[in-house]
Amino acid sequence: MMKHPTIHFTKMHGAGNDYIYVDSSRYHIPDPAAAARLWSDRHTGIGSDGLVLIGQPSIMSGADFSMRIFNADGSEAMMCGNASRCIGKYLYERGLTTKTAIRLETLSGVKTLMLTLSANGRSVESVTVDMLQPTLHCAAQYDEQVGVDALREIGHPLFVSMGNPHCVIFVDDLSQVDIAREGARLERYAAFPQRCNIEFAQLTEPATLRTRVWERGSGITMACGTGACATAVAAATLGIAPRQSRIVMDGGTLTIDWQADGHVMLSGPAAFVFEGDIAL
Repeated sequence: MMKHPTIHFTKMHGAGNDYIYVDSSRYHIPDPAAAARLWSDRHTGIGSDGLVLIGQPSIMSGADFSMRIFNADGSEAMMCGNASRCIGKYLYERGLTTKTAIRLETLSGVKTLMLTLSANGRSVESVTVDMLQPTLHCAAQYDEQVGVDALREIGHPLFVSMGNPHCVIFVDDLSQVDIAREGARLERYAAFPQRCNIEFAQLTEPATLRTRVWERGSGITMACGTGACATAVAAATLGIAPRQSRIVMDGGTLTIDWQADGHVMLSGPAAFVFEGDIAL
């Protein structure tokens, strides 16, 4: 009887945003969308927000490594800030690189991961990702003719693209928002042709925003790196918070710095959870 091939995986999280990581240069997964759906199930699988493949970059990218990310429903995401931070820790602590500035190819461009090491240089204490420049206008992701004015019944909305689409809605009392109901509804709102990630945010201190997120393809998650960046950009654009802010999510706190050159820097911890082998 032929044995089913097994895949070695590592589960990691960044502020509670948990993914399954596989080195795709060692293990070939012919249908990563199906694997993401199967393995992400929290009752019958490993349990995660999705599957991340770490591989070799395209020749023309100039990157050191590449990332492909599949949501829990099998859809492929363009970018994930928390997954990127976890990859930085994975690559360094697994001995796959000695660099402390790693260029990572994603579907939304090449991102630079900057590692902060422990005093002995053996482990990664935190990772900062250059998330590049946001935009408030992206015809492929946001139909401005439809707009988001209709969402003012919930709060103050603003569309922000971090390479992937986000709609940030500022509310007076986050505890009064039904995240599951409103997130599922707004993900597929008519203004978002590619669906959209939805953030609900409340200013709790001058530079601190309590934020909850509904990720397209995954639902409510503990944190979202691009969502934290979008929230900070939206808050600064609307004059709600300064360009440096703390985004407090269900799983932890991320620090965002929207720099003078327009680049958004995302900082926060990353952690290993467990690893193992699973049949393909």
